[in-house]
Amino acid sequence: MEPQLLHSVADSVATVVIHHPAKRNAMTAEMWGALPPLLDGLAADPAVRALVLTGEGGTFCAGADISTLRESPERAQRLAVLAEEALAAFPKPTLAAVRGHCVGGGTQLAAACDLRFAEESALFGVTPAKLGVVYPASATRRLVALTGPATTKYLLFSGELIDAARALRTGLADEVLPDGELDKRVAEFTRVLVSRSLLTQAAAKEFANGRTDRDAHWAGRAREGGDTAEGVAAFLERRPPRFGWNGPTSG
Repeated sequence: MEPQLLHSVADSVATVVIHHPAKRNAMTAEMWGALPPLLDGLAADPAVRALVLTGEGGTFCAGADISTLRESPERAQRLAVLAEEALAAFPKPTLAAVRGHCVGGGTQLAAACDLRFAEESALFGVTPAKLGVVYPASATRRLVALTGPATTKYLLFSGELIDAARALRTGLADEVLPDGELDKRVAEFTRVLVSRSLLTQAAAKEFANGRTDRDAHWAGRAREGGDTAEGVAAFLERRPPRFGWNGPTSG
């Protein structure tokens, strides 16, 4: 099978799989370019309420396919940044499920997700200093927001890999699971996500990401959307809520 991004939707969760096992799921230029339109389609799908990004087999993503850097490093980086920004802008909750190596462009993609769950044996790293590549400004700022300046400098200056325990301590990972338990935990947590109000999640995602011009927009959506009334009624009636608001989540 050619290197590609596979996707499926089940139980309101879209799963995108980085599939390039011959090169530990390294991202080719074509794969970087395919991610934004794929995400656009999933964002517009009312059946999708959350998204999981993961890698084929025992590796999340070993970064960019180095052959693309030889051909045109500027084009490869431009495509990677566009893919990263599209993932960060996805209007519904996103979660990276990380096994094995999450390196370079893999960390760039994982950091662009809202949350990162990892197996204990996972390894994280950002390795452009090994290649003489300038890491993109957007990706650097995102890494600083997650881990702070000191950890970002450690990763970028050295190119060394860190284990999942250190990733958890520094904010690069949100949960670390024993090997073999990642899928179960991700399934459990995404069931929680899709049971909650997407209205709340979409507004919270924009606010947490720093947008400051949408207070009135989201106040209007709350008045019109019906989720607040349903949530209060469900609480008083001691039943699970049936939230109905499903977008639009952007604009």
